[in-house]
Amino acid sequence: MFGSHRPIFLRELHVSLLLLLGLIGCSATTAPQRIAENKVTIVAAPAAAAPTAPAVSVSAPRPAAVKAAEAPVTYPVMLGIDVLESQGFAAVKGKRLGLLTHPAGVNRRGESTIDVLRHAPGVKLVALYGPEHGVYGTAAAEAVTGLPVFSVYGRFRKPTKSQLKGIDAMVVDLQDIGTRSYTFVSAMKCTMEACFENNVEVIVLDRPNPLGGLKADGPLLDQKWKSYVGEFRVPYVHGLTIGELARMAKEAPGVLDVSEPVRARGKLTIVPMRGWRRSMRWPDTGLAWVPTSQFVADFSAVLGYPMTGLGAFWDPPRIDTGFRHGVGKSYAFRGIYHKSAKVDLIEKEVRALNLPGLQFRRVSAPDRNGKPAVGIYIEIADYDDWRPTDLTFHLMKLACKLEPKNPFLPGPGRDFSGFLRHMGSEEFLRSLQHDGARIDVDAFIAVWRKQDLIYQQQVRRYWLYQ
Repeated sequence: MFGSHRPIFLRELHVSLLLLLGLIGCSATTAPQRIAENKVTIVAAPAAAAPTAPAVSVSAPRPAAVKAAEAPVTYPVMLGIDVLESQGFAAVKGKRLGLLTHPAGVNRRGESTIDVLRHAPGVKLVALYGPEHGVYGTAAAEAVTGLPVFSVYGRFRKPTKSQLKGIDAMVVDLQDIGTRSYTFVSAMKCTMEACFENNVEVIVLDRPNPLGGLKADGPLLDQKWKSYVGEFRVPYVHGLTIGELARMAKEAPGVLDVSEPVRARGKLTIVPMRGWRRSMRWPDTGLAWVPTSQFVADFSAVLGYPMTGLGAFWDPPRIDTGFRHGVGKSYAFRGIYHKSAKVDLIEKEVRALNLPGLQFRRVSAPDRNGKPAVGIYIEIADYDDWRPTDLTFHLMKLACKLEPKNPFLPGPGRDFSGFLRHMGSEEFLRSLQHDGARIDVDAFIAVWRKQDLIYQQQVRRYWLYQ
């Protein structure tokens, strides 16, 4: 019917099923713990319900005597770097190492992985590589460490042959946030490609997915919109750790942009965490959150990123939904407001959505000039019911209702390619353009949910944790 551009469920589901079967392979009913299969080495660690803190190789010498009554400190989760250290750095000892990391690349005591490896016995760290937002400033890193620092985000999106010269293995220690368009997993994937092409081993130190490992949500990425903000064709919220994504990239044909012989001979080692479970969200890990970027300074922003990032997409003159995330200088990705609509109307509209697991309340915070700004804070009232991306797509529909002209229509200066590279579904954009405020968002969400369930079954074979 004219004016009602709906997704075709059977076609979409069939396409996604073929995609997943071809890209990811057949699923396993359980998560097998395979060692050195298909040249993926998963460093085995003794199971421990409450792992003890690893020996500190960079701290001051311990006292000669320790009171017998003192119990070892226990932590819910040990990161890949902690496990590596507890095993005497066996996986990296004797190798000349490059390290792809950033400020959030720390052990559970908050010590930089750079410093841990620099001071580790028998380990030779020879170069640093920084993703988007950098290592912690190229000049500062070079001055402090005396090591060369290369960016894999600026001119080069992967290390060049000359930048890899002289290293035997590339260690990757990056904290992801569980959302497809966040670029750290892309940095890892592109670095894997360069290393495999130049016969350099890749060693991934695994870290938690802060959203846990049980939620997959939002559209899969269309093949034509694959880019640095979408190197993996997974749902917008993917439910995997960075180590599991690395395992998928190595084991599944077609994920890495290299030839099959290069993929086959490439060497990947994963150092899993100890104590992490898929049901864990970040606060359950006992770890302190280190900001991964300017606006993802805490776990609250991690939760908000998939809820508002796309709905508040702002890249004038190419696209402007009218929505903004944050309220004043606070509530990054958790607060929203509209550039022209009154907050009363926004509050009424989002409450009327009745989205599972969400509640909304008005908040005020000072802006950059110290004046009060008002917006709507998004509260996750029930994490189990919460569907991370539902709100962001309803905000797009609401933008069509609030703006005098559909903000998704083509026009002079308009360019939706960046939006599509982030969002992933050209079919949804077409429907926004055709139907505007009449788009049936729930119909799309229903299709995506079925696709995501297939995806979750398919990727179980790459799980490192239950």
